[in-house]
Amino acid sequence: MSTHELYTKDPGADVWQVPASGAARFSWEYAEGRERLLALYQKGKDKQWDGAKRIDWELEVDPYNPLGTPDEALTLYGTRHWSRLTERDKGELRRHYTAWNFSQFLHGEQGAMVCAARIVESVPDLDAKFYSATQTMDEARHAEIFGRFLHEKVGMLYPINDNLQALLGDTLRDSRWDMPYLGMQVLIEGLALAAFGMIRDTTDKPLPKQILAYVMQDEARHVAFGRMALRDYYKQLTDAELREREEFVIEGCYLMRDRLRGVEVLENFGISRKEAEEFTEQSEFLHLFRKLLFSRIVPCVKDIGLWGERLQKAYLDMGVFEMGNSNLDLLMTQDEEIAEALDRERFAAEEAERVAEVEAAIQEGLDTP
Repeated sequence: MSTHELYTKDPGADVWQVPASGAARFSWEYAEGRERLLALYQKGKDKQWDGAKRIDWELEVDPYNPLGTPDEALTLYGTRHWSRLTERDKGELRRHYTAWNFSQFLHGEQGAMVCAARIVESVPDLDAKFYSATQTMDEARHAEIFGRFLHEKVGMLYPINDNLQALLGDTLRDSRWDMPYLGMQVLIEGLALAAFGMIRDTTDKPLPKQILAYVMQDEARHVAFGRMALRDYYKQLTDAELREREEFVIEGCYLMRDRLRGVEVLENFGISRKEAEEFTEQSEFLHLFRKLLFSRIVPCVKDIGLWGERLQKAYLDMGVFEMGNSNLDLLMTQDEEIAEALDRERFAAEEAERVAEVEAAIQEGLDTP
């Protein structure tokens, strides 16, 4: 079935064209490179995996409760509309919210794939080109996986959110080679990582947990790559150049914060945009969700050397300034460990099942006269 048949609203033209600017850069130095970045490149090669095989696509998913979302987490909960919803309506609402969230993940991963390919083209250092090539493959795999989950298990997609599209466009149109790093690796991927983590850690449904855990294992490397490259480069910039990038971060963070409301879902349930926006701003769950989503971005921005007065004031205004003290390395280590633990648990269970089958077959043979 065509993806266009699954969209809740016509997404428009099949191809979104973003005029690209900036130079393609070649390097003729093949013998040298930063040791840390080359080690990350090796890890990127070692950790490649097949989404069709590593994920258990045979797991059943209830499209009307794909994530086990509690009523309290739904924006309409406690409003005058809630009591009018039947159980079927509530299931449909859960389905729409899952479709909206995972659709934005899907569109973001396609954007990450394009940005990673742009980094291969524009970054001046060969070691960074090497790593970005592995990341491009990672992002292709993630887009494949999210697309398959939406097609086969949810059966519904949402068009790209306007704010996400705006930030992607700004990131790709900028001719400076570091901007795909900053827009994608730090802002969009940082926000996505936090959203993935919240769902991974709260869902009791095995398939989305697998998908998010394995994707996050890759993303931990991507953020590490962005931090290394930008930290080195930003040490060389003037105060004026740093302020330009801080302005980009401020604008991007406000766009990302406002992306999170999911107003499009409520509009599909007959609620006006104005009222939908009011409900989302009154949702205690959304306020907590929005705040935690910056747990990956703020410490990363601080780490790479963007921490001017205007940027700090913006984070105070958003209520996320204290996130700058989060231990980003610990969070990334935990992301890798959770994926590895999930693998061990799954494969141990499968091995135990095979052993039981063999023992049963042996016993059956012994019992046969």
